Amino acid sequence: MTELQKHVAFFDRDHDDIITFDETYQGLRDVGVGEVTAKASAALINGALGPKTRPDNANSSRMDIYIANIQKGKHGSDTGAYDAQGRFVPAKFDEIFTKHAKTVPNALTKDELDEMLKDNQEKNDFAGWLAAKSEWEMLYKVAKDKDGRLPKDTVRAVYDGTLFYQLAAQGKKG
Repeated sequence: MTELQKHVAFFDRDHDDIITFDETYQGLRDVGVGEVTAKASAALINGALGPKTRPDNANSSRMDIYIANIQKGKHGSDTGAYDAQGRFVPAKFDEIFTKHAKTVPNALTKDELDEMLKDNQEKNDFAGWLAAKSEWEMLYKVAKDKDGRLPKDTVRAVYDGTLFYQLAAQGKKG
């Protein structure tokens, strides 16, 4: 599996390589996202990624996300830490912190996160920027540390999906 496939695999509750709306919703709830936000986010996530990842011969819902094709759902205005095939790019990941972590070298404050999102916004890519902003703000809300920072190791764990399992094990409900 690519890192991007690992990133989304947590949400595949029945391990059939397809992520339904209900699975996205339940996964978001399990990592600490509130009920209303989880429902709205699941609708947006599955509504955006389902059609892009759906094979031509599929006979399931257009909102179902196919893990094998998740790289087709990669959006613009992102960090570049996943390449076009969904592989992790360590240099681009490190760049997040070398460029934007000014208060502490291995963590992002909310202001630094906002600056990164602004810097990554591509011209005429409102949808990609909004997707990136939503993802990062959700991550910040559920995973910031006691000092209000998003540590580098936490961000790394979201890229390979391990953070989702860690948060779910903590039993947080938003």
